[in-house]
Amino acid sequence: MHTNTTLIPTEATQSGSAQTRMAVVGVCGGWSSEILADRVAEVTGGPRLLVELDQVRLDLPSGRAMYLGHDLSKLDGLIIKKLGSAYSADLLDRLEVLRFLAGRGVRIFSQPQAIAGLLNRLTCTVTLQLAGIPMPPTTITEDLEHALTALAEYGEAILKPLYSTKARGMFMLRPGPEVREALLAYQRENTIFYLQKTIALGEQDLGVVFLGGEYLTTYARIRKPGAWNTTTASGGKYVPFDPTPEIIELARRAQEPFGLDFTCVDVALTDSGPYVFEVSAFGGFRGIQEARGLDAARLYAHYALGRIRP
Repeated sequence: MHTNTTLIPTEATQSGSAQTRMAVVGVCGGWSSEILADRVAEVTGGPRLLVELDQVRLDLPSGRAMYLGHDLSKLDGLIIKKLGSAYSADLLDRLEVLRFLAGRGVRIFSQPQAIAGLLNRLTCTVTLQLAGIPMPPTTITEDLEHALTALAEYGEAILKPLYSTKARGMFMLRPGPEVREALLAYQRENTIFYLQKTIALGEQDLGVVFLGGEYLTTYARIRKPGAWNTTTASGGKYVPFDPTPEIIELARRAQEPFGLDFTCVDVALTDSGPYVFEVSAFGGFRGIQEARGLDAARLYAHYALGRIRP
């Protein structure tokens, strides 16, 4: 496992790319961040640099952004894999550092403004709904009585925090004598109730992957028996899946408003047709590798390099 101080000279794999200075924004020790940093160094032929934003100093008058002795404002490009180890509103503040660098000419993949529209689950949902993308019935409210009414109408719902990933912090709720207290306890830490009706998913849902807005591949997540979600954190596993053109087109329309360079659209197949759960701000590599045998990190590195040095 590499550390954040590792600099590995490599041989460029593309003519003229040895002078390209590109780094990865991520989490040191995180599998996807580390492998992307490896691939970027291999593809560019430059030093390997994995940047953790909580250790960056941005000096506004000079425009310098210092990280372990490196001035990020002098880089040609940055690929954002992660903004931190946990989702929170604080990540929006970290994005401002990257937005400043982008405004000073550093090429960033995906653009900070695009990622900002996805970190908050509510922002993502509103964009998808305005685009006419089918989603499970969802209620947004700050009022406890409205939340209870919605739950009674749905019969069963998932309560989702606005900042989370891989089903962390989510709860399945049913009407009953204890649900009022459960919602009150939740609201002590969260202002808004995001309640999404439970839909019959079967045993799997899909990750439909796009690179530069173009369809790349699809994998399925098979849930563990007894689990209510398909995440690998709950025992789910990745398998290959070949979607219909209609599913690919739905996912394409879902990711299009965000303008991301790399993303994965979560699609559920139901008896009522496909539903979109969300569009990922960063996309994942492991499902693509395990189910499809594709090195998405390398593909992404080549993609970014091709736009910096066409």
